[in-house]
Amino acid sequence: MNIDFKTIPLFKGLSPNMLEIITPLFNPCTCHEGIVFKQGDPAIYLYLVIEGRVDILYKPYDAPEIKITSIGPGEIFGWSAIAGNTAYTSGATCHKKTTAVRIQGNHLHELYTKYPEAGELLLDRLAESIPSRWKNAHTQVRDILSQSISSHLENEKGT
Repeated sequence: MNIDFKTIPLFKGLSPNMLEIITPLFNPCTCHEGIVFKQGDPAIYLYLVIEGRVDILYKPYDAPEIKITSIGPGEIFGWSAIAGNTAYTSGATCHKKTTAVRIQGNHLHELYTKYPEAGELLLDRLAESIPSRWKNAHTQVRDILSQSISSHLENEKGT
């Protein structure tokens, strides 16, 4: 699968140097009809939809599963992987073939450590990608991501 990262809104306008640093961390993937991950699965990847749609599902402990939202091209899901959670707090399913790129949460932490400027830029871009219907989301998500990375870095120093 050949993806031109320069055409993806998350990466538009990045310098060639920044693209060279950031894009190798994102791997193309195809999600076929069915479950991408279940609520409670280990939170490994953050996904960016390129083509297709993904439903985000939440199962309260005392009620049936509900559809929270539907994610389309240019939108992100799997936030638990970079927010410091060990498990996904919701599930994700596809109803048809969906193309995405994904990054492992620990790779974002490594990027932030090795290339702080690129890490900051990517964190800002990720926070900006939150839908505008979430009031104050940019600041809140940016704080959560920064805290997660700081915690990860402190844990590495302690080991």
